[in-house]
Amino acid sequence: MRQLPLAVTFAISAGKARGVVWSGAMMAEFWVFGYGSLMWRPGFAYADRSPALLTGLHRQLCIYSHVHRGTPDNPGLVMGLDRGGRCRGIAYRIDEKDRIATIDYLRAREQVAMVYIESLRTIELMGEKRRKVRALTFVVDRGHDQYAGRLGLDQQLDLVLKGVGQSGRCIDYVRSTAAHLAEIGVRDHGLEALVEALDKGRNA
Repeated sequence: MRQLPLAVTFAISAGKARGVVWSGAMMAEFWVFGYGSLMWRPGFAYADRSPALLTGLHRQLCIYSHVHRGTPDNPGLVMGLDRGGRCRGIAYRIDEKDRIATIDYLRAREQVAMVYIESLRTIELMGEKRRKVRALTFVVDRGHDQYAGRLGLDQQLDLVLKGVGQSGRCIDYVRSTAAHLAEIGVRDHGLEALVEALDKGRNA
């Protein structure tokens, strides 16, 4: 697992964060950036929540799912943060007393296949008082064998229709993600095109 750089170093034992050592670049605040299900189902305690913008990465169905929404033989597709563009999401500020528990939880939830690189990125909080902070993000590892890259619509349809994993059908994941993004006012044109194709039965 690739760990957070410089400002935060984790002492790892049995694959879990057991403690946090704050270096000379100590972070007064600790934020987590959510771009998928963390936006509406964070699953951890937080002290503050704000719409946020991340520049330099974009949300994309770019990860083959071998566990939650597919299997190695019939992979599904799930979201990742990939290079380029911008991504609107939700940022959460975590109290110091909750940081270790939050990181443990996120690693258990997000790093089942170790397909993400843990990275501190600059984001812009888009609330009443706009400001920039550093936030923990989970960026897709392009060197991982589950990195799918940019797939065409027909390729996406095939994977989404076939994928079924421990958390259910991939098609349900895609529809749910699109619906939740729409509810909070986030447009994802690629995902919307995929849902439209599913609705039109382009797989027939």
